[in-house]
Order: sequence, then structure tokens, then C-alpha cells
Amino acid sequence: MSLTSHQVDRSIRPSPRPVLAAKDVPSLRAGLVTLVPELRGRALRLAANAALADDMVQDTIERALRFANQYEPGTNLRAWVFQILFSVFITRYRRQRRERNALRVLSTDPCAWTIPPANGSPEREVRLTLSTKEKLDALPDGFRSVIVLVDLEERSYREAAVELGLPLGTVMSRLHRGRKLLAAQLAA
Repeated sequence: MSLTSHQVDRSIRPSPRPVLAAKDVPSLRAGLVTLVPELRGRALRLAANAALADDMVQDTIERALRFANQYEPGTNLRAWVFQILFSVFITRYRRQRRERNALRVLSTDPCAWTIPPANGSPEREVRLTLSTKEKLDALPDGFRSVIVLVDLEERSYREAAVELGLPLGTVMSRLHRGRKLLAAQLAA
């Protein structure tokens, strides 16, 4: 007895994964635990780096738990979490691209961060002079402490977040807004 090509193809093809759906937050958490190996595999294919893949999976799980209220009970949990993973990957890719561009500019002109760009963007670092120190001291404490740690003491975002007891995203947001406020005060 010979097999038809259709029968051969069906025997080789893996069976489709069952749809994973959660009814409530506890079942969502349990579903996330079961999806970790699949998430890691997908992250490895996207990032091609085991350490980066582990970080992406951790960020994905963190976001899924933080935004669990946005998950629609009964829908495909796997698709929802994989979309979060892809979003994390794209965000990291864009951040790395911005960092590479910034390093490229700095390698050609080490003073690039102290010279205002032609478009007048407030996103720049400035040398600390007496008037700058006064303007820095006039900033609200939340912004000032982040600017001092990251820009002046040259600590990483993560180190600043740990020291201030804040989430990493809050540190990044406060740094961005604090730099804008400081630049606006310096321009005035």
C-alpha cells in the first residue's frame, strides 16, 4: 500500500497548537507560565541572542501582567502575548538604532551633545555652569534627581531607577521631561 502525497504531508506536518484562552487573572497568569518556553523560542528567533531573548521574555511577561486588564477574557492568549513580545522587540530595536546613531555622531564630534542642534531641539546635554546649576536647582526634585544621576553622575537608567526606587520607564520619562524643562529654562 502506498501513501498519497496528501497523506504524506499530513503525517509530516505538526499538529496545530490548541488555542490558549484565559477566563480571569489567575488563569491568565497560569497561561503565561505555560507560554514562557514558546516566548523564549520566538524571542531567540527575533533577537538571535540568548541574553537579549531572556530580557525580552521578562519584559513581555511584565507588560502582560501590568496590562492584564486589557486582555479580553476568552480570546487567544498566545496571540495577545506574542503581540506584546513583538512590540517589545520593535521598541528595543528602535532604541538600539537611536543609540547607534547617537554614538556615531559622538564619535565624529565629541562635543555634539554640548552644542545646540540646528533645529533648536531641547534634547541635549549642557555643560554645568553656575547659571545652569541655578536652573537645575530650580527644577522639581523628581526631575532634578534623575538628571543628576543619569547626566551628571553618568549612571545607567537601571542604576538610577534602583537608587530612586522608581520603575525604569518612570526614570526615562522624568529624564526626558526634565531635560526639556532645563533646556527651556536655559533658552529663556
